Amino acid sequence: MGDTVSDRSADIQAIRDVVVLYCRGIDRLDFDLVRQAYHPDGVDHHTGFDGTIDEYVSWVSRSLEYLAGTMHLIGNHHVDFVGDDTAISETYLMATHWGKSSTDQRANFTTGARYVDLMERRSGRWAIAERWAVREWTRPDVFVAPEQHGPRGTRDADDPLFVLLKRFGL
Repeated sequence: MGDTVSDRSADIQAIRDVVVLYCRGIDRLDFDLVRQAYHPDGVDHHTGFDGTIDEYVSWVSRSLEYLAGTMHLIGNHHVDFVGDDTAISETYLMATHWGKSSTDQRANFTTGARYVDLMERRSGRWAIAERWAVREWTRPDVFVAPEQHGPRGTRDADDPLFVLLKRFGL
């Protein structure tokens, strides 16, 4: 597998899906999704953290407790294959974080970063073997209340995504 252009296109999409799955998991506090993005022996290197996926999930879940929300936006994504089942994925992103206190600058910020991932396909499934979350810049943010009534994201089963997924048994 991996010899044709369509195989490589499918591999690239599968690798991108891993990155997006991770972002959804972080933003919705769904740590089963975060864990699925990694192989069971995966390793993560974040600002303030280096360790296994199990240690990372424990650390990031505690780190996100003081935040009211996060939103990860994925941009440029490039994959270099270094074999049929190994690839280096670089993903540009912006991640906005907002705290439960709107005046705490350490909890209200946007950061520009890159995920540099060693991706491996094992038993037909692409996932992160090792990740470097490379922070390029950070800036403080000021948040204001919503201007009108309307749908709002939540980090629980009441989020519109989970309501819709549940409606269809997903």
